[in-house]
Amino acid sequence: FFLSQVVEGINTVDWQWGSAAARSVTLSFWVYSSLTGTMGGFVRNSGATAGNYSRSYPFTFSVSSANTWEYKTITIQGPTSGQWITGQLDGPEFGIELWNGSSFQGTAGAWANANYTGPSGGTANFAGTLNSYMYVTGFQVELGSVATPYERRPVGLELAQCQRYYETCI
Repeated sequence: FFLSQVVEGINTVDWQWGSAAARSVTLSFWVYSSLTGTMGGFVRNSGATAGNYSRSYPFTFSVSSANTWEYKTITIQGPTSGQWITGQLDGPEFGIELWNGSSFQGTAGAWANANYTGPSGGTANFAGTLNSYMYVTGFQVELGSVATPYERRPVGLELAQCQRYYETCI
């Protein structure tokens, strides 16, 4: 049970993930939650083919105050192994965990040869808490270890980017 976004592989070529020259990225986002405490998230690859998850990086972050917008940043060391698609298919997937079964949990802050979608240990359980919610906005992934202000692009540019994937079926 998670929120996620897949980044097209061609947009991550300069990250050099899966090589000795792998570079770090920094996630930044705003979160507003009815629950407080330790929260989880993940990054995972699509393997040699889209959907064949074979490397993952679970992480944690804290929410201190309920119903208050909080800004979060997480720096992830680039993985020096694994297969990372760099073409026009599914590249890295970034997610925020809302609940997770133990078979999909791994050590926070470490790359694993597994398909983990959250950290092991106690994280907030949104599925098991009546009327709980989490809002996330301004999610951004950047090369390096510094989070910059959210990039706001003109509507026309965003529309052109979306139209690249538009298709009509009859």
